[in-house]
Amino acid sequence: MYRHTVVTDDAPKAIGPYSQAIVANGFVFCSGQIAIDPTTNTLVEGDVAVQARRVLMNLKALLEDAGAALESVVKTTVFLHNMGDFEAMNAVYAEFFKDSPPARSTVGNLNLPRGVLVEVEAIALVL
Repeated sequence: MYRHTVVTDDAPKAIGPYSQAIVANGFVFCSGQIAIDPTTNTLVEGDVAVQARRVLMNLKALLEDAGAALESVVKTTVFLHNMGDFEAMNAVYAEFFKDSPPARSTVGNLNLPRGVLVEVEAIALVL
């Protein structure tokens, strides 16, 4: 079995006892990404669309550092503070996953870390 911990400055550092991502047996398992700017380590203020864009940029950077890409994502889970934000989040999500989007679950009406509006985790194939 192959298992490797991914640590990168291109995505927010873990804010608890977990890894940013784990590569195992040809897959990368990304921890949930929230709207933290990795260069300043500060929360991005704004509506769900602004936060979703930052979240997906973080996810993209993490995937690339793990040897994967948005195109190799097979499953995502989206966590929303308010399901009323689904349409706005979905519009931004579609910008990042244009062709052959991954399988996805969306869960809502949650209290998320640091009071963010959206969090996304992913599983991808290593390229």
